[in-house]
Amino acid sequence: MDEHLAKRLYEGVRRTYSAVAEKPSEWHPFPVGRDFVESLGYPKALLQTLPALSVDAFAGLSNVSLYAEIPEGSTVLDLGCGAGLDTFIAARRTGPNGRVIGIDFSRSMVDRALRALKETGLANIEFCEAPAEHLPSRNGEIDVAIINGIFNLNPNREAIFAELARVVRQNGHVYASELILIKPVANPAPSAEDDWFA
Repeated sequence: MDEHLAKRLYEGVRRTYSAVAEKPSEWHPFPVGRDFVESLGYPKALLQTLPALSVDAFAGLSNVSLYAEIPEGSTVLDLGCGAGLDTFIAARRTGPNGRVIGIDFSRSMVDRALRALKETGLANIEFCEAPAEHLPSRNGEIDVAIINGIFNLNPNREAIFAELARVVRQNGHVYASELILIKPVANPAPSAEDDWFA
């Protein structure tokens, strides 16, 4: 991908997800919020126990935090954590002896997740703003990584996979949900930023 287009894509995606964090009830070029979360199979009773700050700004693709195997006491990375919905679920699953690191490249999303964290009473979570291709984690520090849709809109996929290989311990696990094409698109060069999310 052309370097100029790659930078434009990266910044456009960050701007769009930051807008979700700042004003989740407004129109966005992809589904957002509680009704969407429920449509993905997150139980309504579970969502009622989580901060609305996280549920209302959810913009993932699946319920990866529910189907991932998260052993009690494990260290979990929630890469592209957004407003923290999957992070909070993972933190409950790993328990007080475990740890969850939520990382997102949008400062607005991280700020929203930090505000939501204050409502949870959970002490085994840390949130950090960082790009997925430069993770602030030590080599082999992570037992389980969960990723709820970041690859399709990041032109630096190879760097992200290299970072995951670095930070996830040997015999650790990575669970990822992603959108994929099942046939070529008619116009592979999007004409507007909203087309990136179509």
